[in-house]
Amino acid sequence: MPAIVRKTLFVRETVLAELGKVALRPVVRAAALAVIANPLAGRYAEDLSVLFGFGGELGQMLMHDLVGYLGAPPVSYGKGAIVGLAGELEHGGACLHPTLGKPMRTAIGGGEALIPSNVKVAAAGATLDVPLGHKDDAWSFDHLDTITVMVPDAPRPDEIVVVMAIADGGRLAPRCGKGPPR
Repeated sequence: MPAIVRKTLFVRETVLAELGKVALRPVVRAAALAVIANPLAGRYAEDLSVLFGFGGELGQMLMHDLVGYLGAPPVSYGKGAIVGLAGELEHGGACLHPTLGKPMRTAIGGGEALIPSNVKVAAAGATLDVPLGHKDDAWSFDHLDTITVMVPDAPRPDEIVVVMAIADGGRLAPRCGKGPPR
């Protein structure tokens, strides 16, 4: 069953300065959000497979346009979901984890590191902090970042907001360095 999409939203932010320090190069972050119907809303289901393909489908639908919003090659990525109040946390995870990574990596030209993610259950208008991490180097602390997103009228109780996020750089004035692999 394909995802029933009520609406999509693209967000682009350009960070030019931080605490009075002007960027040598602005950092652009962008996110694509899709508001979809949750076919499992209001009931417990052991089998979540009806949601598994939604992430891949939405990634195919939105990632190409999302990459175009940056204007430079993506170096960081993240994903997330806000599940409406008639759903559960696992519904968001089922949309994100099995199939969304492949179209995200394809659209940005690779990605060796895990895609950081965040999921929560909340009412319409809730914000979600989507974590960003370097696409190839999970230990690049300078690229650990966040983009905060929301849709004013979503998710309704029987919906899920699925989010894909990318950035063309790390934090504006990073000073934490790189951690050692363990």
